[in-house]
Amino acid sequence: MTDKFQDKYRIPSARLQNWDYGSNAIYFVTICTQERELYFGEISEEKIVLSEIGEIAHRFWNEIPNHFPFVELGEYVVMPNHVHGILIFNKLVETPKLGVSTTAETIGATKTDQHNRTAAASQKWYSGTLGAIVNQYKRVCTINARKIHSDFAWQSRFHDHIIRNEDSFLRISNYILSNPLNWTDDQFFIR
Repeated sequence: MTDKFQDKYRIPSARLQNWDYGSNAIYFVTICTQERELYFGEISEEKIVLSEIGEIAHRFWNEIPNHFPFVELGEYVVMPNHVHGILIFNKLVETPKLGVSTTAETIGATKTDQHNRTAAASQKWYSGTLGAIVNQYKRVCTINARKIHSDFAWQSRFHDHIIRNEDSFLRISNYILSNPLNWTDDQFFIR
């Protein structure tokens, strides 16, 4: 296909070249809804009032460490049409594979059940990268949001920034916390 279009229509990657997005680091992530539709709620009196879909986005963001135990959540906010969040990778534990749940339902499973799940998961790609985590977050939100609004969709990509020092971490954390206060000045604000 690249011969056919001679890479003419290829969209360049937004990811930092030569960076291992599975490595321990602090990542600032922004994920937007398709066409910046206001699915997640509204800002009222400088606070976010989440819709039912916004509650889904909020709940599943909080559940990321349950499925990816090496991830710690930093500050995050669900806005009317996007999610900002800090994900801190600390891989002191073995990285699970997609399809292997770390939730309570698998704790009581037999060794055969666990083996079968692990064998099935080994056919999939590793979940230890930022892209895989965002992909799974978007996937579970989409499945549940479409039960409420069948047209719900995310933009196909997401924005990330690798936080490299404490000043940047504090500045970005403050930006996230103050995002609802500054909604009308936000680049994602839709009139």
